[in-house]
Amino acid sequence: MTHAPSPARTLLLRSCPPRPRAAVLVLHGGRAVSTRPARPWQLAALRMDLFVRALSDALPARDVLVAQVRYRLRGWNDPHADPARDTERALDHLAEQVGPVPTVLLGHSMGGRAALRAAGHPQVSGVVAVAPWWPRGEPVEQVAGRHVVALHGDRDRITSPADSADCVRRAQRTATRAGMAVVGGGDHAMLRRRDFWHGTTSTLVAHLLDPAEVPDPLPEQCYGPNGFPVL
Repeated sequence: MTHAPSPARTLLLRSCPPRPRAAVLVLHGGRAVSTRPARPWQLAALRMDLFVRALSDALPARDVLVAQVRYRLRGWNDPHADPARDTERALDHLAEQVGPVPTVLLGHSMGGRAALRAAGHPQVSGVVAVAPWWPRGEPVEQVAGRHVVALHGDRDRITSPADSADCVRRAQRTATRAGMAVVGGGDHAMLRRRDFWHGTTSTLVAHLLDPAEVPDPLPEQCYGPNGFPVL
């Protein structure tokens, strides 16, 4: 049996201004099934360090908190959805620490699934998912009133761009706005066209937090009901 962690231990703060007006929580990937502990030096966690750095360049203001979610375990572990539960605990702690600030969840692979599941938390205003693991039938009712955007490489052999597209189309019936772009030549590890991945993702997050100041980096076609464009 695993024990629930202290909520404070579910957050790794990367940038914490004195009075944040908004927040970004970064969620890394993992495995479908694993009860081994998640560690910060595992590749899935280290991969997101580059996104944290890109965020620091893209966020125009100095009053946005940036943190990474610490999972207890490496696996999703159906039916427990352990990373989603850890994300909700992290959001609870964030609310206790800085108040009800709008928060964007940025998740890769399994982290994208955890972000989608936790989107109903009152702290969450949006989800940005890169190469997400969104199986067919993944629930989307919780994204009501939120923004949801996915980027998925057309060479991804680990998670399915078609499944992501299906999820986004269903989310469009519920979310304030939902869209997707296909990254031409993009793979699951986001090594191919990595500058595009990091730059576009961080600008998307900045746009969701401050749409008046930061233009959306994606074309309007990404939010349409039909096919999603390849960029």
